[in-house]
Formats: sequence, C-alpha cells, structure tokens
Amino acid sequence: MKASSYIIRNYTPSDFDNFVLLSQEGVKSETYPRPVSAQSIADWLAWPNFSPEKDLFVVEIDDNLVGYLSIRPELGIGRVIIFCWLHPEQRRRGIATRLLGHAVSRARELGVGAAHVDIMEDNSLARKVLLKLGFSCVRRFFELELDMSRVDWEEARQAARGCRHFKRGEEAELTEIQNRCFADNWGYNPNTVETTTFSIYLSHSSPEDVILTCEEDKIIGYCWTGIIGNKQGRIHMIGTDPDFQGKGIGRKSLLAGLLYLESKNINTSILTVDSENRAALRLYRSVGFKHRKTILSFERVIA
Repeated sequence: MKASSYIIRNYTPSDFDNFVLLSQEGVKSETYPRPVSAQSIADWLAWPNFSPEKDLFVVEIDDNLVGYLSIRPELGIGRVIIFCWLHPEQRRRGIATRLLGHAVSRARELGVGAAHVDIMEDNSLARKVLLKLGFSCVRRFFELELDMSRVDWEEARQAARGCRHFKRGEEAELTEIQNRCFADNWGYNPNTVETTTFSIYLSHSSPEDVILTCEEDKIIGYCWTGIIGNKQGRIHMIGTDPDFQGKGIGRKSLLAGLLYLESKNINTSILTVDSENRAALRLYRSVGFKHRKTILSFERVIA
C-alpha cells in the first residue's frame, strides 16, 4: 500500500461494508483475534450514547479505509474512551496525531473533563505520540491468562451450587449490583438498565453467559463471561455485593463462571484487572491465572 495522500472524515452509513473489512483486518494483529462479522460491527455501532456519525472518524486513501478512531462517551463520569487503529503501512506519518486531535475536539464538544486511551506497555510509538499530545500514564492494568486444565474442577462444581444463569427480566437487579460492586473503583462508569440490557442481548452474547450467585432470592455476586473464539473465553466482570465481601463469594462466582466456560469447551480464559486491586489479583492467581501483559491507561485533561 503506497503512501498516498489521505483524508480524515466522519464515518457515514455508506462506509459500513468497508469498515467491516477494515475491522477484520485490524483484529488479525491482536493476541486473541476474535471473529468479526457484519452483525458484530452493527452491534458495536449501535451502542447506547454512541453516535457513529459524530464519534467515529475514518482515514481514507484512494477510496479505501486504512484506519479509524472511535470515541466512547462515558458522560456519567465525564470522560471519553478513545480507540485508534491504523494499517501498519500508514503509521509514522502523523495520521494518529491528527486523529487524536479530532478526538480531543469532539471531547470538548461533549463537555467532558478527560480523555482516556489504553495501549500495550511495549507500544513505544503510541506512548511517544500520547505524551507529545499532553496525555500522561495514570493507571496500569494486567491481562491475565488461565490454562483451564489448571482449575480444580471438583472445587468448581462445589462452588457452582447456589449459582444460576441470569434470567430475562433481571436486568434492573443486575445493573444495581454492578453499580454497588464497582461504585468506588477507579474509572468505573455506572451502568444503566439500557446499557446492561444492550450488552446481554448482543448477537454474540447470551443471557446464560452471566452467572449469578444467590442467597435465597437475593443476588449477592456475579460472573459475566464471554466466548471470544478459537476455544478462548473471557471473564468480562466479576463482582460481590459489598455487604457480602470477605465471605468467599468472589471465588465462588469466579469458579462457577469458569465451570460454565469449561462446558463450552474453552481451553484458555483471560481477564483484565487493575494492577492496584490486590484482593482481586490474589484471587485470580490462587485459581491459576498468570500474567500475560500490561496495559497502560493514558489520560488527558480536556480544558
């Protein structure tokens, strides 16, 4: 692909097919490439509070899309999350710098106080660009991986007693416990019933992916799982009602979630955890999760 002149513009619905192809090319470079279909992209573009025509910028060269930047508004906590991908042959041309300039302008329009970007720790080029644009590293997250053969499945089967799958109609209860569990966590954007419902019923998701730990009729913990393809699973979220912390509910929920993934013939599972969440790290390591890589979260204050 030659280094032709490029334009940066807002996404339009007519870009959809080419954007699907671009997204499919982008995930090939990921450690855990996930299936990308037209339906999964349509789901992503329909995310609540996200306007593709305003919050998604594409890079075009000779009528071909070669990169994009998306802005995920989290107005509840006054920030936006930025994700950027460029075709490798178009890097080191200043395109990412210009894209981030568009993102900052859009963030100002939204009236938020900060913009966040996550990058891999070894991505020195992205770090250099972000620092140049006034971003600073404010947090580290660890990506952990579990070889499912390491799990004590007898303990997991015992833990799964008293756990069950999410049922349609419990969206409000799940939203409430999520917000209770993570109210004091750094960077947590409170969920709404709308966002919870949207996530549960995505085309690649299922209500049974959410495992609930209950005491009688009360939900006291949960483990939200997912399948990312090629016999790989992910723990998206795990939480315990603050009134029940310190009673082993987190371990119970986690093991129940892993047991569910094992029933789907998953070989490895991954999750991401705040490096400062020592209790969570102890739990995950005790089950067998190992450190894979570090993710850096950069922030720029929007004046």
